[in-house]
Amino acid sequence: MKKFFITLMMVLLPVAVQAAGAKVPLDNIDVDHTDKASLQRGMTTFVNYCMGCHSANYQRFERAATDLEIPVEMVEENLIFGNQKVGEQMTIAMSPADAGNWFGAPPPDLTLESRLRGDDWLYTYLRSFYKDDSRPWGVNNVVFKDVGMPNVLEGLQGVQSNHCTPEELLHQEKKIDPLTGKTMGGCLTLSKKGSQSAEEFDKTIYDLVNFMSYMGNPVMLESKRIGTNVLIFLAIFFVFAFALKKEYWRDIH
Repeated sequence: MKKFFITLMMVLLPVAVQAAGAKVPLDNIDVDHTDKASLQRGMTTFVNYCMGCHSANYQRFERAATDLEIPVEMVEENLIFGNQKVGEQMTIAMSPADAGNWFGAPPPDLTLESRLRGDDWLYTYLRSFYKDDSRPWGVNNVVFKDVGMPNVLEGLQGVQSNHCTPEELLHQEKKIDPLTGKTMGGCLTLSKKGSQSAEEFDKTIYDLVNFMSYMGNPVMLESKRIGTNVLIFLAIFFVFAFALKKEYWRDIH
């Protein structure tokens, strides 16, 4: 009984920790690994904007090209900027030692980031940078306070400014508190336009998170297909098993 209790606590502890840390309401995103066009655009954004600092050491260029139906030659020509081969992992040239000196800590590998943080967290985080001159990179983030990362997508999104208190900033969408009548949220306003409109930028982030979700679980579609087939098999097998059981017990009853 004691071992069972300890095991149960170990299973529930990560859930409790995650719930305790989820202070900011997250925007919902429904990823779709069947949308190859979205995944292709997401991979392009990931390679061009994320892989300057972040690696994807557990993902290979060729595997992504095959799954996303991108010609290997196109990947080699447009998405590999170093001397890597298409069959190698998606690594970066920056060493962990240099990254630690420049950023204080090496930027994390992003292969499994969607499984660690969640798709909603990534989608909200990437859209929630705002100007903060007190920070080393001049930006802060609603979801990740005092983040040590520059807003690499600022050229696309533009510059967001914050005009709320830290407590109000936790509410992304503008709404009125029914108890106090106080307006909450709606804190981030665009003070400088980027190259994309708000709708276009949201679509870019959706595609990027969709690709990161694929990297975290590249066999999701295959797993669902196998799971469906197994359930169908079990349903058919149950019919024969039940008929056999009735045949065995018919004379006894």
